Amino acid sequence: MRPSTLPRERIPWFPTIDTELCIGDQVCTEFCKNDVYRWDEEHERPIVANPYHCVLGCNACMELCPVQAISFPTPQELRETIRGLRTEQKAEPGPQAAA
Repeated sequence: MRPSTLPRERIPWFPTIDTELCIGDQVCTEFCKNDVYRWDEEHERPIVANPYHCVLGCNACMELCPVQAISFPTPQELRETIRGLRTEQKAEPGPQAAA
C-alpha cells in the first residue's frame, strides 16, 4: 500500500521513547540521519523533535536501541491507518465539488 498520495503529517508513523527505559546512550540520535531526534541537554535524553521526518516503515533506531526504549506502531497498525486515511480522502469533496 503506497501512502504517497497522503500528506505525511496525516500519517502517525514516528518513534515513541519510553523515558523510564531510556539510558541516554544517544544511539538513536547518532544513527538517525533524518533529524528525527534532538538531544535534550537539560534532561540528558533524546526527544522526538521532528516526528514527520521519520521515513514510513523505518524502525531501525528501535532495533538498535539496547534497552528497547523506542517503539513504533506495528506494520499492521500502519497499514490500517493508511487504509482509513485513504477512505476518508476519497469521501472528501474534491475542489470542483466545492465550487
